[in-house]
Amino acid sequence: MRQIILDTETTGLDPAQGHRIVEVACVEMVNRSLTGNHLHLYLNPDRDSDPEALAVHGLTTEFLSNHPRFSEIAHHVCDFVQGAEVIIHNAAFDLKFLDAELKKVGRPAFTTLCGKITDSLLHARELHPGKRNSLDALCERYGISNAHRTLHGALLDSELLAEVWLAMTRGQDALIMDFGGADTQSANGMKMERFDASVLRVLPAGPDETAAHEAYLDILDKAAGKPCVWRAQASE
Repeated sequence: MRQIILDTETTGLDPAQGHRIVEVACVEMVNRSLTGNHLHLYLNPDRDSDPEALAVHGLTTEFLSNHPRFSEIAHHVCDFVQGAEVIIHNAAFDLKFLDAELKKVGRPAFTTLCGKITDSLLHARELHPGKRNSLDALCERYGISNAHRTLHGALLDSELLAEVWLAMTRGQDALIMDFGGADTQSANGMKMERFDASVLRVLPAGPDETAAHEAYLDILDKAAGKPCVWRAQASE
């Protein structure tokens, strides 16, 4: 499975007001392992950054004027993400900028290039309702050092988000391997027979365990101000 962790920096908050992308970075993971392959580009936006945006990323107009425009590198971005699952923190923000830039150069929307878009911010909010889920907060929560992050940078933020994503989803790997109905060989040459999940024992929760679980969900509901994800899914 190929995944791309993507981040952008921009001149402001809204492409409808003429704001542009000034930096884009993509970090590649394959089968939950960082490959070392990445795409990192600074872009000339042909305008100044808003003071608030400049304070975040520190990329000056003078520095960016020496770099290519999006029209010159659009094909690199499109080729790099082609068919992959793209993971973005607060995806709606980056997507509106990417779509605006692609539209300017006559290319289709970004989502048409990817196999899937995953918003890591929405995933974090489901895991940690009622808590701060910024990239810095998640780094602190999962023990990932971001001491070197004095300014936002697309490549650094993508690398940090990759580590955060692996930590957030560590428990989601399948416990039962699918061997496709056939025996296979392990790395040490040992024969591994097809696993039959029907032999697993099902141990239902007892009354005390069920009551404790419901009490914990009540706490989550109160913290989030709405039904937690387990209850929301159960009501669908």
